[in-house]
Amino acid sequence: MRAFPVTLPSGTRYWTVVDDELQVVPVADQWARHQRFGKSRAELTTRTNAGGAALYLRWCCATARDWRTAARDLGLFMVWLKHVPARQDRRGALLSGPGGKPVRQERRINVVLSATRGLLSYAVSVGEAPRHVLGQIYELADSRDLPVEAQGEDSGLSYRLRARHRVQEPQSVLDRASDDEIVSMFLKCRCARDRLVVVLLARAGLRRGQAAGLRRSDCHMLPDSRALGCDYKGPHLHVRRRDNANGAWSKSRAAWIQPVDFLVVQAFDQYFDERFEFLGAGGSDFLLVNLFRGVIGAPMRPEAIYELFERLTRRAELPRAVVPHMARRAFGSNVSDAGGRLDEVQALLGQKNPESARPYVIPDQDRLREAVERVPSPRELHGRGEL
Repeated sequence: MRAFPVTLPSGTRYWTVVDDELQVVPVADQWARHQRFGKSRAELTTRTNAGGAALYLRWCCATARDWRTAARDLGLFMVWLKHVPARQDRRGALLSGPGGKPVRQERRINVVLSATRGLLSYAVSVGEAPRHVLGQIYELADSRDLPVEAQGEDSGLSYRLRARHRVQEPQSVLDRASDDEIVSMFLKCRCARDRLVVVLLARAGLRRGQAAGLRRSDCHMLPDSRALGCDYKGPHLHVRRRDNANGAWSKSRAAWIQPVDFLVVQAFDQYFDERFEFLGAGGSDFLLVNLFRGVIGAPMRPEAIYELFERLTRRAELPRAVVPHMARRAFGSNVSDAGGRLDEVQALLGQKNPESARPYVIPDQDRLREAVERVPSPRELHGRGEL
């Protein structure tokens, strides 16, 4: 069992599950199409879920269990996930116990369990699995164990389904790219297009999928865009979710307008001069296109932005790898450090819930140091008669 990409005649892609004979697993394929087209999930979401479902179905085959009713043994599946590699050696040896290194970490196991619950829940809804399976993967819980902020304005008791199986994940420390790192990478760019990519993430806070999905018609860089049929004042970007030929996808379902500063405008103008030299006035409507390798004029893929950041990290000789999402966190943190409120950070990041913006607000270490040093010492307070 493994995940497999499917490209439709329209160019839209999604991921399904095939068996060892490359035959599509019907219920997994129905679930994948339901996610992609019925719920407008991203292609990468179907890829992640198809990979998790494939592991569950592979475990069922390896242990001679019926996938429809194997949910009662999900605890054993979790052990299998932790210790059995995706590709076993010819001996099929399973090494575990003291000193045995887990082949999958806690976060990956939880992702697979989430995909498994999604597959089984869908199977129950279409009559492919018995209804009692829901009781094996979920337990009934009420709102009393939720934080006060999550209980809503209605103080009445409400019930919800809570996953039965989940691994405790170690708390991860989110990190942002520092301003020095962004500047160092910017200076190592060898073309105007790459410089525009860096500022779109670090100065506009876009995700790489959103940057790769921008069209030229989405970019209004004039002080007044009414001639373009847009009443929004100042230079800005229209960030929209689309099915793009390059696989770019905006995680935010709702479209929003992203204001940009003069640095983005300058990078945009320099890039358009460079693009005109290669493509003239024509070419794809995508903003970011290939200019030096691959199909010239074809839209740049999100994976290429990740590879660009890897190259810039090496060229700048940075002591650590700076990935695209760290530039987005730097943008959110810089807005907060400059006095921006949480609702402003949320709106600029294109997020629906204000609480979603909190992980992106990582204060600069110098600002934290200044906050500590602003606190007067006990000796100063005693001199003023306050101690």
